[in-house]
Amino acid sequence: MPGGRLTQQERRQIALGLADGLAYAEIARGLDRPTSTVTREVMRNGGPTAYRADLAHRATGHRATRRGQASAEAPSRGDGRDDGAVREFEEVFTTALVQSGMPRMMSRVLACLTITDAGSLTASELVQRLQVSPASVSKAISYLESQAFVRRERDERRRDLYVVDDDVWYQSMIASARATDRIIETVQQGVGVLGPGTPAATRLEGVARFLDFVSENITRAADQARDVLHTKAGTPHGKAPDPSGTEPEPSG
Repeated sequence: MPGGRLTQQERRQIALGLADGLAYAEIARGLDRPTSTVTREVMRNGGPTAYRADLAHRATGHRATRRGQASAEAPSRGDGRDDGAVREFEEVFTTALVQSGMPRMMSRVLACLTITDAGSLTASELVQRLQVSPASVSKAISYLESQAFVRRERDERRRDLYVVDDDVWYQSMIASARATDRIIETVQQGVGVLGPGTPAATRLEGVARFLDFVSENITRAADQARDVLHTKAGTPHGKAPDPSGTEPEPSG
């Protein structure tokens, strides 16, 4: 089985395989490569619908150059992790966020924050890690704050510290549900403007019912998941939570 970086010809074969609707495993067998290699290649270069062989080949060369420069400037991690594997995962994670609809720079910042052990970085640290301008970081942070993906704190030196924590996805889901509720209110106003019973108003009523059902169920599921996961996280090792919610009486 060949090793090393994918060649431009191999990338063209991947693109042809995707166009033919082949699974990653089938494409990988044709290249005599691990399936994980093909999966990572596609995910960090636009995903299955946007993958382009020549663009992917140039982007890989650019990333390799950029990583070499960053490695020369940055100190060793010192945590025993494989730097290359961490950077590769960060790129794959970023691509997954982009494919979910999040803008690329915002995705890069969120991925960078999420994979730090502390779950927090200053603006200058983000600039250094991502090799982008302070303005780009500032714009990304503003967007992520508006979506409740990050929160702003101050460190001991009074610098702004941007934080993600275990509750960030819950808060973002609740923020999204509230935004959906505002859409529902607007749509319901439109029913009165267009006239109840008209085809357009009937269409809007269907939109409102659908969004209301989805929003309510997302909020309920998010609340339940947070309660369950927080209960499990706070339970002492080897001890199940008391379903009655009461503490046992002390003996003796």
